[in-house]
Parts: sequence; C-alpha cells; structure tokens
Amino acid sequence: MPKFSRTQKFTKENIQQVPKDKAIIYKIKNINSDNLYTGIAGRGRVQDRLMEHKELKKEAIPGGTRFQFTQVKNKPRAEQVEKQIIKKEQPKFNKQEK
Repeated sequence: MPKFSRTQKFTKENIQQVPKDKAIIYKIKNINSDNLYTGIAGRGRVQDRLMEHKELKKEAIPGGTRFQFTQVKNKPRAEQVEKQIIKKEQPKFNKQEK
C-alpha cells in the first residue's frame, strides 16, 4: 500500500500544490478525518478532478473538508489500490461493489 501525504485542508490553494506528473489516489475526509470518498485521477488531470469534488454540485462531497493523496506509477496500479481502500474503509460516498 503506498504511503499517503499528510492530511491537509481541502482548499483550492492546497489542490493547486498537488503534483500532476503521475496518477494519484486520493481520500476526501471530514473534520473527524473519516474517509468520505476515495478516488483516482490520471496524470495531467489531478487538480481538475479534485476541484470537481469541491465545486460541482453533482460531484461535490458533502462535509469534505480535508484530503490526502499518494502518487502511483500508473492507472492500473491506482485502480487496484483504490479497490483495496474502498473494501477496507468503506467510504460513505463510494459505491461499495467496486
């Protein structure tokens, strides 16, 4: 399991600091650090994907105030780790059958 970054506030400024040269796996958390949603973003689309959860009504994660991320080599690896996290942590806003 890759090591995640420290938990940080889910702000536009912090999202812009996330490196975009590799795929990432991210967790959106609430004030109590409960994992609300785990997702992946492909290389070059990292910041856009995180902003979708922050701004768009359809994709927004209610109560998401913090986030963590980790970079991975490629999308197949990201998908594998994402499934493991969802199965283990069962985030509220993920479909559990993944």
